[in-house]
Amino acid sequence: MTSTSTPTGLARLNVLEEPAAFAVLHEACACTAWVRRLLAARPYATADDLYEAGDAAMAELTREDLAEAMAGHPPIGRPKPGDPASAREQRGMAGASEELKAQMLELNLAYQDRFGHVFLICATGRTGEQMRDALKERIGNSPEREREIVRTELGKINRIRLARIAEED
Repeated sequence: MTSTSTPTGLARLNVLEEPAAFAVLHEACACTAWVRRLLAARPYATADDLYEAGDAAMAELTREDLAEAMAGHPPIGRPKPGDPASAREQRGMAGASEELKAQMLELNLAYQDRFGHVFLICATGRTGEQMRDALKERIGNSPEREREIVRTELGKINRIRLARIAEED
């Protein structure tokens, strides 16, 4: 007989008291509205249900909500000190040359001047050069186009983080 048990992390998320569950989900996404939507949909029968709730909540975020979520992300090439998720996700920059790091700093600052927020990309599995090239390409976008790309990238990041939460022992 095969088991269809709920993954350990998901089972724990389902039973955590609200303040603790809020803290866990807020680590995945720094947007209060997103976290509250996920909390309201508990308990989750499957990890896919959690991911779908995350996607649905992402689709409903306002411009202000997106700004709050983005504020929780450090610039590419400068992960938050002591934050293993940030370092893990930006691993592609870990061995970058000083030249590439300098280019990323310059491009990040230009992007931030243009759009008013950090350059957000799902960095997991990308090289430093791929992130630099994406930044160069996206800096020419209209603010409206860029906001939708950011929403998509944030959704990818959130899914990766939710998977970690759901599967952790």
